[in-house]
Amino acid sequence: MGSKKIRGGVTAPRGFKAGGTSCGIKKKQPDLGLLVSTKRATAAGVFTTNLVKAAPVVVSRELVSRGTARAVIANSGNANACTGEKGLKDAWSMVKTTAKVLGIPPEEVLVCSTGTIGEPLPIEIIQGGIERLAAIIGTQGGEAFARAIITTDSFPKETAREVTTSRGSFRIGGTAKGAGMIHPTMATMLAFITTDLAMEPHDLQRSLEEAVDLSFNRISVDGDTSTNDTVLILANGASGVEGEGKTLEAFTQALKEVCQELAHMIVRDGEGATKVVKIVVKGALSHSEAEMAVRRVANSLLVKTALYGEDPNWGRLAAALGSSGCILEPERLQIWIGEVQIVKGGTGLPSAEDPAHQVMGQREYTITLDLGMGEGEYWMWTCDLSYEYIRINAEYRS
Repeated sequence: MGSKKIRGGVTAPRGFKAGGTSCGIKKKQPDLGLLVSTKRATAAGVFTTNLVKAAPVVVSRELVSRGTARAVIANSGNANACTGEKGLKDAWSMVKTTAKVLGIPPEEVLVCSTGTIGEPLPIEIIQGGIERLAAIIGTQGGEAFARAIITTDSFPKETAREVTTSRGSFRIGGTAKGAGMIHPTMATMLAFITTDLAMEPHDLQRSLEEAVDLSFNRISVDGDTSTNDTVLILANGASGVEGEGKTLEAFTQALKEVCQELAHMIVRDGEGATKVVKIVVKGALSHSEAEMAVRRVANSLLVKTALYGEDPNWGRLAAALGSSGCILEPERLQIWIGEVQIVKGGTGLPSAEDPAHQVMGQREYTITLDLGMGEGEYWMWTCDLSYEYIRINAEYRS
């Protein structure tokens, strides 16, 4: 068994249609996307841990708990967050309008929104957009859907894989949006994944959670979580292959690969980012200790600005570690930038400064911090923090 990358996104698996259009939320840009399975699908989801949850998160969490769905309606340009009872009413209106035009029950429609927080949703124009959009979705509409959900993203993010097993082949496709307010558990993002494998709800949920833990929960752009973070997956069984035994294992592995590709794209497209850096902490007393340390380093503003300046200022890395809460003994610490060791036994190696600076000029590289305490290990992707990030977010509502 194995998976190979194929062209396409959410419409790469059999039995899915999608599309995108502009309904007027954003000026001249696509802002409304629709994803539909031609048959009832098993559904699962993972949502933001932020206590301030947008109306569509509240609605979709309730609906996806049933374990089945047929469609997802998503808008960009307006988050429908912090909008009170009207926001909930509008989210349900998107669900009901979509169900009506598709001729399916409302409980089979999931809803997502992304964009500016605190502004009422222009529900009338969205309702009209849904009616027009339902008439133009198709099996080649994955890219249009991907473009309709982005906000400050500089490019649409989609990928797909085909998995061959002894029982037959199946496909997994996905698309995501996200560039700012990116922080683990989860990043400020939307992600939609489809597969034509037949899955049981509890297996699909477990596989999704495993994949999210190794992808969307390991990225950082700016350390801020969102009100709207959502990852949804639909499995419609159109391939005729059942997700059980070895096939389920192959699916979970391929799903991790799809989610990691999308997560990597989000970090690469971080607002104003010029670098993607993998932070690895190993030698911690435990897995949880390593995770604690990595999250502190990956989210440190001083570390991020040093990455932008291509400055091998290892003192910022050490300081972030020391304030993370993990147990460490400074004299055991070793640090590598790429393959260049810049700290040994807690002491810097002056001769490594220039070669480390050269590594930091690359678009992507790895920083490894070995605590020398045990077997615990964890990693995350982060990016640098540039002047452009400030410009984008200072002008976000201008």
